[in-house]
Amino acid sequence: MGRVREPLVHIHAWCLMKNHYHLLLSPVDNDPKNISLFMKKLNMGYAKFYNEKYERSGYVWQGKYKKILIDRDVHFQYIPYYIHLNPLDYSHPQWRTGSVLDPDTALQVLREYRWSSLFDYQEVKNFPSIITTREIKGLLGSTVNQNNNIKQIITSPKLAHSSDQLET
Repeated sequence: MGRVREPLVHIHAWCLMKNHYHLLLSPVDNDPKNISLFMKKLNMGYAKFYNEKYERSGYVWQGKYKKILIDRDVHFQYIPYYIHLNPLDYSHPQWRTGSVLDPDTALQVLREYRWSSLFDYQEVKNFPSIITTREIKGLLGSTVNQNNNIKQIITSPKLAHSSDQLET
């Protein structure tokens, strides 16, 4: 039997897109080197798997990863929503300007997108073995609360504008 590996990071939220991904991580033991090591292992391991499977070589993801230290509470409260809303880029890109006209349809799109941790926060086990929800669950609240917040973000230009600040 193989050795048990100790985790390097806690994954609090994630979303896999066609050519990139979003992660909200914190390092185990508050050691920032753990994030760099995790990202190296993740990117190299997946590139090796993908390139071997599809008989190709080179990069898989769009550009190098960038990390942003979240040091303001307001950003920390918003970032899980920002991560979970990214799949709307495929069907409702106007979410980024807060101008979605049919938030119920947009919410349905999110409910059907499996490659995100949103399910795990809305009481549907999706990938429970990789996510740590305890820190964020209290911030997001119930599924009803989350859905109301999502609708508010994607229909309010003022709230959607705060996502611009997170991308810099």
